[in-house]
Amino acid sequence: MYTSEHSFSALFQQLGLPSSHKDITRFIEAHRTLDAHTPLADATFWSDSQSAFLRESINEDGDWAEVVDELDAQLRV
Repeated sequence: MYTSEHSFSALFQQLGLPSSHKDITRFIEAHRTLDAHTPLADATFWSDSQSAFLRESINEDGDWAEVVDELDAQLRV
C-alpha cells in the first residue's frame, strides 16, 4: 500500500498560499479563530476552491487528510 506524507509547506502550496515557515506561522496566528463547531472547510477565510479541496481531503480520508487535520487543530481557539 502506498502512503504519502505531505508537509505544511506542501499543503499551503496546494492551497495557493505563501508557504515559507514564516508565512505559515503568520497565517495560523492571523486565522486562529475557529470554534469547536465550525468545520475547517467552512471557515470564512477560504476561497471556494480551497474549501472544496479541504472538504474533499477530509471526506475522502486521502493523502492530504493528516496534514489537513493538523492545520485544523492549529487553527482552533
